[in-house]
Amino acid sequence: MSNIYKSVPVLPSEITPKSLYFNRRDFLKAAGLITGGAVLAACAPSGSSSASANPATVAAYAGKKDELGDPLNTYDDITNYNNYYEFSTAKDAVAPLSKNFKSHPWSVEVSGLVSNPKTYAIEDLLKMFPQEDRIYRLRCVEAWSMVIPWQGFPLASLLKEVQPTSAAKFVRFTTLMDTTQFPAEADTSSYPWPYHEGLRLDEAMNDLAILATGLYGSPLPAQDGAPIRLVVPWKYGFKGIKAIVKIELVADQPNTFWQDINAHEYGFYANVNPNVPHPRWLQSAERRIGELGMRPTLMFNGYGDKVASLYQGMDLKQNY
Repeated sequence: MSNIYKSVPVLPSEITPKSLYFNRRDFLKAAGLITGGAVLAACAPSGSSSASANPATVAAYAGKKDELGDPLNTYDDITNYNNYYEFSTAKDAVAPLSKNFKSHPWSVEVSGLVSNPKTYAIEDLLKMFPQEDRIYRLRCVEAWSMVIPWQGFPLASLLKEVQPTSAAKFVRFTTLMDTTQFPAEADTSSYPWPYHEGLRLDEAMNDLAILATGLYGSPLPAQDGAPIRLVVPWKYGFKGIKAIVKIELVADQPNTFWQDINAHEYGFYANVNPNVPHPRWLQSAERRIGELGMRPTLMFNGYGDKVASLYQGMDLKQNY
């Protein structure tokens, strides 16, 4: 495969040794990705999910960086600059509008082409699957980015639990539909609510894809997708569906929210690709929140060595 699909750090000094990059355990350690289950277990779910993070848990992340050497964005950055159209199209309005969001009780139905369909309470998911710290870069399609310390578990772990059948080729995700919780969902003339997303099954089984349940060592805030959201760090941020209530294994490629709105601008795959501009702006550079100026965007957001093989033989100029 061409070298443009490999991870290319911003600075030579940030290059992770290849021996570490391909060893999952060492890779996680190199990125500061320790198991986070004990931290989240101390933060029992209760009603609203808009409370601030525990200062002690935030302090525990001081000085941590991603595997390319970039520092974390602050908790304030991550929880006050949010794309979440169910609340508002204004990024700074989401946090105040979500302050009374009730993320408990909560359940996630996993069904479709599986041998073991089941509905899981969020508490059961937290107990069943060890929560891991994953420091990931988030690259928004709007050409801004962050570095976020998520807590969660591999999506693959849940999918293996329900046992996809041989007919399952894709995974479809659906967000909560509740106009009392999400005021913007009342406007069905502008947007095809509820929010829905999809992955190819092999993408969903990749170790980098996680279901996030927390950040900065505390339960996920409402404005960031509480109580459970998808994180696929090699794709543009709109693929990271929030407040998930349903996961379905299906045979055919599902439509996605932004495809239904404008398929010309928002494709199914939505892999971060600096070589393919958005129809209305370039994608070759990005603004890291909290920094001045622009930085180069990396192919697959810098995770190419982990995911490029998924797209071997595809025309990556067409999988926007």
